Amino acid sequence: MMAGRSAPVPAAEIDREEPVHARPLPAFLVGGVVVHHADEADIPAIVALNNLYAPDGLTLARSEAFVTGHLQDYQVIRGANGRIRGQVALDEYAPSLAEIVSLAVAPDQQGQGLGQCLITAAEHLARERGHREIFAISLAEALFLRMGYTLTSIEIYPEKIARYRSISRSELSIGRKFCFTKQL
Repeated sequence: MMAGRSAPVPAAEIDREEPVHARPLPAFLVGGVVVHHADEADIPAIVALNNLYAPDGLTLARSEAFVTGHLQDYQVIRGANGRIRGQVALDEYAPSLAEIVSLAVAPDQQGQGLGQCLITAAEHLARERGHREIFAISLAEALFLRMGYTLTSIEIYPEKIARYRSISRSELSIGRKFCFTKQL
């Protein structure tokens, strides 16, 4: 065997189908708050927090299967006890375009700036993935304007309209939803 080369791996070991576990992405600070990439243990709490706001049309209902399939897109803020205080996810439409979705802060955690931290975390993830534009559909007009977003029309995002129609036509007519955009 030559120096610096390892022994060949037996074929029986190469063909094994074992799950490849990705290393967890590091947590990072946003405004003094630690934001974590969600992991499998977070799935039930993410679904519960998200769906707390779905009946009022503030979020779209999410299933455990949906969150599991998009887990790499979710970021969370956890309390000292591990409980999720807030969450956000990215929904990617194109190499240059992503949407902020599933933005939710636990009712007893609101008013502490966590929404801003989560939006900043979503923007950071979008930049890491190479997106140049991010948008959100929300009733939180003051929050998004304060974060540097501009008010626009959902009509400029036919991809979003198509997704709403595939989920439920009523999503296009629930209340007065605002559409916000920001160049990254």
